Amino acid sequence: MKQLKIAIIGQGRSGRDIHGSYILSESEKYRVAYVVELIRERREKAEKEYGCPAFADYRELFGKKDIDFVVNAGFSHQHLPVSLDLLDHGFNVLCEKPFAHTAAQVDQLIARRDKTGRMLAVFQQSRFAPYFEQVKNVIASGVLGRIVQIGIEFNGYARRWDWQTLREYGGGSLYNTGPHPVDQALDLLDYRQGNPSVFCKMDRVNTWGDAEDYVKLILSAPERPLIDVEISSCDAYPSFTYNVQGSSGGLKGDMKELKWRWFVPSEAPEQKLLPEPLHDKDWNPLYCREDLPWQEDSWKGSETAVFNEAVAKLYATVYDHLVNKKPLVVTPEQVRQQIWVMEEAHRQNPPL
Repeated sequence: MKQLKIAIIGQGRSGRDIHGSYILSESEKYRVAYVVELIRERREKAEKEYGCPAFADYRELFGKKDIDFVVNAGFSHQHLPVSLDLLDHGFNVLCEKPFAHTAAQVDQLIARRDKTGRMLAVFQQSRFAPYFEQVKNVIASGVLGRIVQIGIEFNGYARRWDWQTLREYGGGSLYNTGPHPVDQALDLLDYRQGNPSVFCKMDRVNTWGDAEDYVKLILSAPERPLIDVEISSCDAYPSFTYNVQGSSGGLKGDMKELKWRWFVPSEAPEQKLLPEPLHDKDWNPLYCREDLPWQEDSWKGSETAVFNEAVAKLYATVYDHLVNKKPLVVTPEQVRQQIWVMEEAHRQNPPL
């Protein structure tokens, strides 16, 4: 089995705890060859953990011939210039989220990829999360009927004061957390003929920075369900991650457990429209009530296991692309729509 040699830019929560941790667990397929990290103590820690050289500046990677791809997991506002520079110097790139901050920037990245002929992949691992795949499977089965609305909530109660609360660093809940639910929402919307209609309301509630930590995002498109995305740091009673409403049933649940119920229309009591007021035999008023033949099913998973599985599946697509010449599953062209939506949401909400 071919082992891919990887350079990781950044040793924060993403670069170390997600990418580095996964690569160490899959040593047959991957090896950390170099690390780039601004903080000296983290560089020294990385050298011990990975057994590789660590640099303070990513440009020290230039000229290295033993790198199959670079993970760009640095500061959010540096994703664009660093990815462009890496492509220009002949590297394949796996870029963390947010991929960019405007659709024009995505176009710039795509053009540079095409010019250099290098791989440009985006780390949208939540698309492969087992809980999300289960939601998609239930919807695709048709048991819920015509889907009317899908609610996606990435909510909780938290106060935050780090660099990701600052707009100058590309912070805020929409660019930090948003790439997960917005990517899923657009995948479910499946509207590629153009861009969806967008309504967005943002607020700054429990943060020491100047960027938003509350987002309400409504997406709609012709002949598609309405999709309601919420990202809130002021929800003390989060109740679900997904809530799907359909003509024959619905689904509700979170990353660890999903439940759905449905009925088969042909097995339901036969009804007909009655324009007259409903009443019983004694002429007492009645309300429409019936016993539907509900069926129910459920899914359970471990939150830790399903997160790791999503990372593994995303990395497998990159491995297959570089080693087996298969097309990427997540492409910059797909992610462009996500970035356009988030750009439009920010346009509707000037700085708070």
